[in-house]
Amino acid sequence: MPIEQLQTASEELRMASEAATDDKLVERLHDQSNQFARLATADSGPDHGRLARHLNALGEMREQGGADVVEHIDTAEAAITAYRETVDGI
Repeated sequence: MPIEQLQTASEELRMASEAATDDKLVERLHDQSNQFARLATADSGPDHGRLARHLNALGEMREQGGADVVEHIDTAEAAITAYRETVDGI
């Protein structure tokens, strides 16, 4: 299940990148999508710190996107947060 949450985040960020109109935002969202796709297939998942950095970056991107972009970012963040609840630590 946790791997599916990371894959969901990747897919939502890919859709956000397709909905974005600013080239720099498209590139940043696409990069985040690729990172979550890799994390979903990695031998070990990301720790709390890495997930927090991703969430901070997505928060910055939310401010730059329109309603469609924000909707996909929100869904991705929900999936990341759900995954984060399964991570040991903090």
